[in-house]
Amino acid sequence: MCTDKLFSSGYGDCQKVAVRSVFVSQPPSFREELISQIPALQLLIAMGYTYLTPDEALALRDGKKSNVVLEGVLEPWLKAHNQITFKGQTYPFSEANIRQAVETLTREPYDGLLRTNERVYELLTLGTSLKQTIHGDTKSFSLHYVDWQHPENNVYHVTDEFPVEKRGSRETRRPDIVCFVNGIPLVVIECKRPNLERGGGRAVEEAIEQMLRNQRNDEIPNLFVYSQLLLAVSVNDAYFATTGTPKKFWTIWREQAHGAFVDIDPDVHPLINRSLTEADKQHLYSWRENAFWVRRHFDELEAAGDRLPTPQDRTLYSLLRPQRLLHLTYQFIVYDAGVKKIARYQQYFAVEDTIRRVAHLNTQGMRTGGVIWHTTGSGKSLTMVMLAKALALHPNIRNPRVIIVTDRINLDSQIWGTFRACGKQVERAESGKDLAKLIRQGKADLITTVINKFETASKVEVRDGGINIFVLVDEGHRSQYGSMHAKMRQVLEKACYIGFTGTPLLKKDKTTAAKFGGFIHKYTMRQGVEDSVVAPLLYEGRMAELAVDQEGIDKWFERVTKDLTDEQKLDLKRKFSRA
Repeated sequence: MCTDKLFSSGYGDCQKVAVRSVFVSQPPSFREELISQIPALQLLIAMGYTYLTPDEALALRDGKKSNVVLEGVLEPWLKAHNQITFKGQTYPFSEANIRQAVETLTREPYDGLLRTNERVYELLTLGTSLKQTIHGDTKSFSLHYVDWQHPENNVYHVTDEFPVEKRGSRETRRPDIVCFVNGIPLVVIECKRPNLERGGGRAVEEAIEQMLRNQRNDEIPNLFVYSQLLLAVSVNDAYFATTGTPKKFWTIWREQAHGAFVDIDPDVHPLINRSLTEADKQHLYSWRENAFWVRRHFDELEAAGDRLPTPQDRTLYSLLRPQRLLHLTYQFIVYDAGVKKIARYQQYFAVEDTIRRVAHLNTQGMRTGGVIWHTTGSGKSLTMVMLAKALALHPNIRNPRVIIVTDRINLDSQIWGTFRACGKQVERAESGKDLAKLIRQGKADLITTVINKFETASKVEVRDGGINIFVLVDEGHRSQYGSMHAKMRQVLEKACYIGFTGTPLLKKDKTTAAKFGGFIHKYTMRQGVEDSVVAPLLYEGRMAELAVDQEGIDKWFERVTKDLTDEQKLDLKRKFSRA
């Protein structure tokens, strides 16, 4: 006889077993949760995130669905990881100052998603200044919200089905997964099952559209003013972006090391197959609808043996392991004329490979440069901005100065504008004498110039032998850089030269690359097309039909040679036919 006490008495005994087998082999409507969402949570837990149920997360935000910061996490972290150093002694921040720091972050006035997001980003990266009186002396002291240099000092949480009230409404939206650093929601993830296709589009596209909808002013922008990294995942697809990124600019991530793609499956495989403790399983599954079947589904998967990493797993591991998440957020986000941008993978690894090369002196006591060859349309100007930021932040490079060199006035203007739009203080050399003055004074951290200005600068006896000067040369492959390159080196004798180009290098150009120190990083047109970053160039061959008007040519020839002898005409005809 068939028996199963887990079903209501409305089913016959044999019917109960049949229904259970259907539930186990083919999950019901919550299968998105089983296929994408919970596997993502399991990986994040294995990577060091502490899981919170929706109720636990709500309690940590004072039970208010309009709040998105876990103040119950942030406040104790601020107390434990911030202190005042005054006259050789350390003191804690007062309770009032800790509370003020929380309110400064959580009560930031909303005046548009990206404007508010930019102010919050500055608070997160720069911290805030608070006045406190110590032994009768009142001064301002800095407090930070995240320890960017020491990822292990922060706390990481993850929750799912995170209800957030819409602006001016009691209705809620529920992002699938939210990741927190010190209680601050830095990451939002939307998960879709792979077979969810509508109108011929892929499931991941719906996740992106849902993310964009939720950022609208009448939705839940109060969550996204804190977000730095957004992901849309669907097991076999995974795209990332940052706050406010239009759909067409969402992109994939590929892991690289030293300019080559690397297989990260050996790192990901043990994490996705790590067994959760019984307590973790209860915590993760027990609150869910149909909790028994959810638990049973994952127990059966675990018993069946190891599973292989998916694109979703690889992207979550690449972007959200704590050290990488903090590094991306702190160094690789820029606000470009009101548009927030985060590095694509080729920009990130080009900067990383460059920093690895230039951070230490070579045997000649200088820094070795090189060429970054990234195809047109892959964001060279922003790579320069991010490289300049990375140079400024590196502990081995004291007081770096960056000079950006182009070969055309319009390029100089464009790059100068990009740096200014990204909030960087940059000087633009108006003439060769002005360039010489800026170099001689040594006060400007960022200078842009056209290369021919070095001709004049080299004649006014200006020289700088600093090893912490970095010359970023745009379109560094151009042949005219032969003599100009010598002028640059005459003026900046020990500078580190880094060439950028988006044009395929011909054989003759590769000697120019050697002048800079060889290749640092390459991103080819083929890779750009594969990543959908640049549009493919298509060539269509056409045959042109040509015909010779022999009669007309003969008449013309007789007319123009009427005064020549027959021998001269014959000789001219032979020469004419060869031409």
